[in-house]
Parts: sequence; C-alpha cells; structure tokens
Amino acid sequence: MKSVENNAAFLEKKTRMAAIVQRLKDLYPDSTCSLRYEGEGWKLLVMGRLSAQCTDERVNRVCESLFTQYPTPRAMADADIGELEEAVKSCGLYRTKARNLKDACAILCDRYGGRVPEDMDSLLALPGVGRKIANLLLGDLYGIPGIVADTHCIRLGGRFGMYEEGMKVPEKVEKILCRLVEPAEQTDLCHRLVDFGRDRCTAQSPRCEGCPLRDLCDHGKNL
Repeated sequence: MKSVENNAAFLEKKTRMAAIVQRLKDLYPDSTCSLRYEGEGWKLLVMGRLSAQCTDERVNRVCESLFTQYPTPRAMADADIGELEEAVKSCGLYRTKARNLKDACAILCDRYGGRVPEDMDSLLALPGVGRKIANLLLGDLYGIPGIVADTHCIRLGGRFGMYEEGMKVPEKVEKILCRLVEPAEQTDLCHRLVDFGRDRCTAQSPRCEGCPLRDLCDHGKNL
C-alpha cells in the first residue's frame, strides 16, 4: 500500500510541476540567464563563480570593468593575483574567488583551448565549480538539461510543495526536480524561477494574494 501511495504522490507532484512549468512559461516567455556574459562561455564561468553569496546585479556591474581589464581567459590566467582580488573584491569572498578564477582560466587555456568543457566531470574538476555552476554552463552553453539549484530554485520548489519547505541541500533539490521536470524544460525553468522569485515570490515577503501560481502551490493554498 505504501509504495502505491508514494507512487500516487509522485505522479501528483509531477503533474502539478508540469502545470507550474507551463504557467511560468506563459508569464516569462523570453526568460534568459540574468548574468550578462555576451555569449562567451568562459565569461559565464567567471560570473557564475562570482555570483556565490553575491547578487547577479552586482556581478554584472563588476564584470563590466573586469572583462575590460581581462578580455580573454589567458589574460585572466596571467593576472597578478593581488590586482585580480581587488577587481572582484566587492563580490565577497574575493581571495578565494580570485584564485579560483585565475586557476580555472589557466586550465581552460592549457587543456581546452580556452573553451569551456561540455561534460559534468570536466567542469567539476575546475577550481570553484560545483554542480550549480556546472548545470548552468551545460544548459546555457550546450543545451544539456539540468537543474540549477540556486537560492530561488531551492526556495520556490519547497514552497510549491515538491519537497519539504525549508530544505537547503542543493544536491537533494536537484535530484528531486530532475525527476519531476521534463529534461527539455529544465534549463529555462530555472531562469524563470529566478524571475518569479524576484518579481513576486521573494524570500521575506512573498505576494501570495493574486499570485498566478497560487492554486498550484502548497504554501499559497495553505495560507
């Protein structure tokens, strides 16, 4: 009986998640990555690393001058570490981030001809790259499905009721949502969740009244 109940619960979530995906697609048909990387993969890697515990808005501002100072991965690989630290200081954790960026760019140049590799294992071997950044790179650069379990995705998935609200483990969220969301929808869904999380379902004050997803959301229905 328990397995039947569990299967029914999974199917209900999968069906509801498909409706959420479609509704977000209707709300944000042109949603894209909020990091302005100008179509250059190495820049998205850099910006993804800088975005840890930092807003995308700040990363975009910092990188306007950063990519003028270091216009190629080789330039960043050869950077003076002190100067690179100063350039990314306002993004926080700047010493670790600067070292990661310098080392990762060196690997891109020496092993991959300056091109971001397109497989998970190679990406995870780059300094400072975890599954969140790797899935972002694979999805946006190469169209390879994956869930980018950032703060918006984690928070909203819990509020929708796809797992317990308050879960904070990105790897668990990624695994759950990968089962619930069709592969072809995963990359764009994550971008739409960022937009929805900023526009309406904010961390501190979600605007549930009149929310276009309220009937599909456990948090909204239970208020």
